[in-house]
Amino acid sequence: MAQPGVTLVLGGARSGKSRFAEAMAERADRPLYLATGRAWDGEMASRIDEHRDRRGPRWTTVEEPLDLAGTLPKLAAPDAVVLVDCLTLWVTNLMMEQRDIAAETRGLVQCLGGLAGPVVFVSNEVGLGIVPDNAMARAFRDHAGRLHQEVAAVAGAVHFMVAGIPMTVKSTC
Repeated sequence: MAQPGVTLVLGGARSGKSRFAEAMAERADRPLYLATGRAWDGEMASRIDEHRDRRGPRWTTVEEPLDLAGTLPKLAAPDAVVLVDCLTLWVTNLMMEQRDIAAETRGLVQCLGGLAGPVVFVSNEVGLGIVPDNAMARAFRDHAGRLHQEVAAVAGAVHFMVAGIPMTVKSTC
């Protein structure tokens, strides 16, 4: 059953996903940013800083690279929108920690029906290109694709970003 308070925003690199999702969340009294990214290197630290600076002081940021299913219910509230950025970084973190990604995905999807407020997920669509040349990259692509399918199935809205333009894929609201 579709959850009207769940939105999935997909797109390629630099497609405008985060900006679009941030604009959605900023309509709430309390925009909350649930960051899954880890600063593995200087370039990633710069990207994290860029996102944080763009959001500004009105946002509350919570960093959680692994336990989305345990953290989301604690943050979700009727006066807030939780923006999770991003699911593909979450998959990377789970893979690096050798976690059971299928079980983590089930846990995340199961928690969505009981949230007290809306959530917007951002994720990179990685299945539109060539087949990766190594097993780890293929596993990542497959995990991300299955995760996207499961979240999209329960989401009330799904948007696909192309060159900064949102295309509505699903809207049950």
